[in-house]
Amino acid sequence: MTRIAVQVYPQHCEFADIRRAFLTAEEAGADRVYTWDHFFPLFGDSGGAHFECFTMLAALAEATSTIRFGPLVACNSYRNPELLADMARTIDHVSGGRFILGIGSGWFERDYDEYGYEFGTAASRLKDLAAAIPRMKARLGKLNPPPKGPLPLMIGGGGEKVTLRLTAEHADIWHGFASDSTGRRTPAEQVRHKNGVLDAWCAKIGRDPKSIDRTIGVDAKALDQADAIADAGADEITVGVAGPEFDFGAVKEWLAWRDAK
Repeated sequence: MTRIAVQVYPQHCEFADIRRAFLTAEEAGADRVYTWDHFFPLFGDSGGAHFECFTMLAALAEATSTIRFGPLVACNSYRNPELLADMARTIDHVSGGRFILGIGSGWFERDYDEYGYEFGTAASRLKDLAAAIPRMKARLGKLNPPPKGPLPLMIGGGGEKVTLRLTAEHADIWHGFASDSTGRRTPAEQVRHKNGVLDAWCAKIGRDPKSIDRTIGVDAKALDQADAIADAGADEITVGVAGPEFDFGAVKEWLAWRDAK
């Protein structure tokens, strides 16, 4: 059965609204709930309200009780890899073992500029990510106590030369999108293509491709394409909800589709 996850956008609202959205996702029966790792809104009023990811997730670990959750995805550039591993391990304990450590190379230049990080290039940020992941994994192996739960590593991004290779080498979960910026592929075709590239990297390094969970972000209005996206290899479909109202109408339709399968 294809899972349904919710991404709660932490912008243009109060923390109480975000907490309520996480609890609504949990009560509605979503399989997982995520939020993003940025310092400013990604759309709407660029000066609008916004909250930092990991301190917020620590509080949400205490507020929720059953749902698996995490950042979709954390920016590698914002925190020392060893510190990030320790933060993830700590939140995992607060939650009773429900945390997912999502990581990516970063892309939102305003975050870098205003918080004093070197933006570099897409290539340099991927190089930094490749160097950071083994450090995170090594630190997780040294921490006392170790993670409470499985603490799976999720890598986000669709770059076929580097990101998907790193996913094949290190990740338990891959997150991509059912959209093609060129417009040449349908959402399902895009998912099938990226899954094929990831499978090929797994073959090159001798890893079972079935050991990597595939979670795919979709347009909430694309329910008519749900079957095709699932058949293309999506183990999980992620639907976003925006504040301050956090309307779960579309999410509930996706959950009904899941439950009817």
